[in-house]
Amino acid sequence: MPWVATLLRKPAIVQTCDTFVMHAFQALKTWPLAERQRITGVFTDIDDTLTTDGAITPEALLALGDLKAAGLHVIAITGRPVGWSEPFAVSWPVDAIVAENGAVALLQKKKGSLPFDDGESLLSKRYQQSEATRSANYARMQQVARRVLQEVPGAVLSEDSPGRETDMAIDHSEFVHLPPERIAQALHIMRSEGMTATVSSIHINGWFGGHNKLDGARWIVRELLDRDLDEELARWVYVGDSTNDELMFKAFPNSVGVANIRRFEAGLQHKPRYITEGERGTGFAEVAAALMEALRT
Repeated sequence: MPWVATLLRKPAIVQTCDTFVMHAFQALKTWPLAERQRITGVFTDIDDTLTTDGAITPEALLALGDLKAAGLHVIAITGRPVGWSEPFAVSWPVDAIVAENGAVALLQKKKGSLPFDDGESLLSKRYQQSEATRSANYARMQQVARRVLQEVPGAVLSEDSPGRETDMAIDHSEFVHLPPERIAQALHIMRSEGMTATVSSIHINGWFGGHNKLDGARWIVRELLDRDLDEELARWVYVGDSTNDELMFKAFPNSVGVANIRRFEAGLQHKPRYITEGERGTGFAEVAAALMEALRT
């Protein structure tokens, strides 16, 4: 197969007794078969959902391929930059990658739609904002970035920043460690400047505009399928791992957190309905296996 290579409060629902602890999450194995059989599409986060230590795991990659081969729509949606996402949009078995928290999408061009030896990109890039808006926002972001770097001790831009077009990112857990109080300080600065700002498992992301992962999901379903996502939410599942997935967990009746989401559990106002046993790519593969089982039944 050519694509194979590549902060703290008590949880809201916790009950204890001498023999067990019941957590807010439900085990993935309790996901009803009838609900799984209705699924026609999968949205997934990338970092620490498909990847481990920054690379997609073989089992997660295989799981993506199995889902696509079974006829399901597979769309990755991430806070990572569009430049970072391009090679994966080409090589992974996905319909699209929506990058920069919903601002820009990468779709593979259909075979035969262009000569592949003319140097033209194999990807179609689509934006939610106009070129003029993106240009103005980019200049404003550089000013905010300079302020964060000057005012927050230890703050550095993410190493993938050169590939970003519509947002900025401060590293807090990928290559450097930024303590919770500094993360909160960076968030405060971004929001005081009028930015939307969220925290992923590795970065603090900020951008100008009202888009977010959920808005990006609605947008790409219109762009790609000419359909209204809100009319078919029960036919999609979302898989994620951190606080910047909360809007998706709230919106999708079928939502799953891979096991490493417990790192963020106390700070989640909206939790996924289910949780996997395995972390990261292993957990995603569990979700895929549950869907494949339902398709065979």
